[in-house]
Amino acid sequence: MICDDCGKKPPKFHLSEIVNGTSKEINLCEDCANKNEEFKFNSSFTIQNLLAGLFEIPSDADIKIEQQNGLCCDNCETTYSEFKQTGKFGCSKCYSSFSEKIEPLLKKIHGHDTHIGKIPKRTGGKVLVKKEIETLKNRLNKAVKDEEFEQAAKLRDEIKKLNEEMDNS
Repeated sequence: MICDDCGKKPPKFHLSEIVNGTSKEINLCEDCANKNEEFKFNSSFTIQNLLAGLFEIPSDADIKIEQQNGLCCDNCETTYSEFKQTGKFGCSKCYSSFSEKIEPLLKKIHGHDTHIGKIPKRTGGKVLVKKEIETLKNRLNKAVKDEEFEQAAKLRDEIKKLNEEMDNS
């Protein structure tokens, strides 16, 4: 396969476009893609730029106000406005310094602010048990709410047993 434009180089970019049920494919080499408006690519795209784009871009005046009002990391003195501009924290303490602003954003993006994904079986022993206890507690609350007291008693006993196992290990 060769570039549809110059007919010389192998294509690196492929564009498929469907208009009114008709499919159109374009295959371009890097040089021809750079000339084509549909393939203009912003090479400065980074995750930091994406995160910074989720916030409004602050002005220099906003940065000075935040420095005066104390919305700034105690450890590295990065302001929240600087974080909004760059999408990068200055240090590991920035997350806790800006948590009141960051946590709602994380909830908005992910739907929650705690990890609910997979946990490695080899290294996640206690974490798996804690997660199971949390699940059982949620089921216990639902059982009590639904007045299923026998089921709630079983769940309570299971939670107690798991807590004892964690304390002993």
